Amino acid sequence: MTAPNIVYTQTLQGKLALSAVITSPTALVENPNSSNKVLKINCVIVSNIDSSNSTSVTVDIYRSGVAYNIVSGVSITPNTSFTPIDKSLTLYLLEGDTLRVTGSANDRLQAVCSYEEIS
Repeated sequence: MTAPNIVYTQTLQGKLALSAVITSPTALVENPNSSNKVLKINCVIVSNIDSSNSTSVTVDIYRSGVAYNIVSGVSITPNTSFTPIDKSLTLYLLEGDTLRVTGSANDRLQAVCSYEEIS
């Protein structure tokens, strides 16, 4: 695993990941082993698209078989959004890391993630 020195980057690409959120942990952004990249997470927005039911969300970073929670079981009211990660938080996914989302119900939440791929 040789992540690049982010001061001297060759490539910086803006990316957008989109996902329906289900009751199983789902990869929103994944940085594979030996990618030689660092992924800078800029923003994660989770929207409750259900018009009548609140639904909770968990967002974690999965590394080496362990889930490290960023938020856990945060309730999102109907037809609203929650931003667990924004630009005020510097968050980098190293090689082998996965940013995951999990909902308390299937098909009520959608997640959007803006990130930068640095190599």
